Amino acid sequence: MTTMTETSARFREFKMPDVGEGLTEAEILKWFVQPGDTVTDGQVVCEVETAKAAVELPIPFDGVVHELRFPEGTTVDVGEVIIAVDVAPGSGDAPAAPEAAREPVRQPEPEAPKARQPVLVGYGVSEASTKRRARKAVEVPGPAAAAIQAEMNGHGAVVPESRPLAKPPVRKLAKDLGIDLATVTPTGDGGVITREDVHAAAAPVAAPAEAPARTEAAPSAPVAVPVAQPTAGARETRVPVKGVRKAIAQAMVGSAFTAPHVTEFVTLDVTRTMKLVAELKEDKDMAGVRVNPLLIIAKALLVAIKRHPEINAAWDEANQEIVQKHYVNLGIAAATPRGLIVPNIKDAHDKTLPQLGEALGELVSTAREGRTSPAAMAGGTVTITNVGVFGVDTGTPILNPGESAILAVGAIKLQPWVHKGKVKPRQVTTLALSFDHRLVDGELGSKVLADVAAILEQPKRLITWA
Repeated sequence: MTTMTETSARFREFKMPDVGEGLTEAEILKWFVQPGDTVTDGQVVCEVETAKAAVELPIPFDGVVHELRFPEGTTVDVGEVIIAVDVAPGSGDAPAAPEAAREPVRQPEPEAPKARQPVLVGYGVSEASTKRRARKAVEVPGPAAAAIQAEMNGHGAVVPESRPLAKPPVRKLAKDLGIDLATVTPTGDGGVITREDVHAAAAPVAAPAEAPARTEAAPSAPVAVPVAQPTAGARETRVPVKGVRKAIAQAMVGSAFTAPHVTEFVTLDVTRTMKLVAELKEDKDMAGVRVNPLLIIAKALLVAIKRHPEINAAWDEANQEIVQKHYVNLGIAAATPRGLIVPNIKDAHDKTLPQLGEALGELVSTAREGRTSPAAMAGGTVTITNVGVFGVDTGTPILNPGESAILAVGAIKLQPWVHKGKVKPRQVTTLALSFDHRLVDGELGSKVLADVAAILEQPKRLITWA
């Protein structure tokens, strides 16, 4: 399967590309072009959402849009033609496009929701919605298709030098603000236009009243999933389960009913850790690094895994094997407007504290801006979920599929605590470690959790145990 075909010397078709990681379908969120519009090589023509992320698709040739095969909101299989382009306009009458392409694409009527079955975690999707067709191999021809794959991986497409260099989120920001990228002076490495460059170009022409507020909000607000608005007097609202929410439901139900979960808890005094965080914020070697308790907790978990590497593993049901990982891709659960995602820090075990802090900061900012790529969410080995940011003490986290452990961090609160024989106010938190009991025995899970707690109580163990 290729991403584009030639129906004749004049018309070329662009297929839904394979965004990687075994995904076989994507939903068309938004079309940026309509039949009759002129497109250029590398121009973003639509935004699609897979089960892992939203991706903007550039088209790899010039021409005039002849036909859009699917309306917004349609879920399309990989390999299906989504747009046809006239690459030789003006060379004669074009064959008539199907009726659907002669008018701007319309939103499909919502289907009646299918019956759902109660499961351990909320409600799962119907059986039919979990079926996936076999993945087809992808043969990506030529540099144009390579540009598409680079774009989907978050590296930016390879485009002609005459076209301004900017990543898809920046192009969308410029489009939203009405800024022509050709008029923007780039300040990024290699002449790449950044968000700041777009905002600088937009500032002189911003409207005097409400425009500044809109401009300020644009960079930090990713495109949110449309939410069905209740009609007046309605007692219920039904929201279609698709995209990231559908993937979350399937993954959580699959994990909960496949891996036998065990969750253990420990409450501990983290006063010394909080003092270390305050000291590191003033350390010149940590300048520019966002230092917070999560950074120290992440480092503590990495040290505990080093001391007990058996917990960094996965269960291979097909081959009846336990796969022990000799690397740690540390996942950080992140709540976004699109739903829960778990990007991970590759080879976190090899990073110094400043490097880990930089990677953690980049991961969080990328997730907030909606720029997390599918590759960034693949290959995780163990995860941390910080439920404490919501003010709760802890939870019983469900394993990320393919992993054997997940650590939940509760809120850090000032509480009465017995310290050196006296009751004193101390900074206290609760940790919860869920693990897959098929490959992690209670002893191993307890040792890992106890080690994390011991490090946070006495942070000097980051040195003595490392």
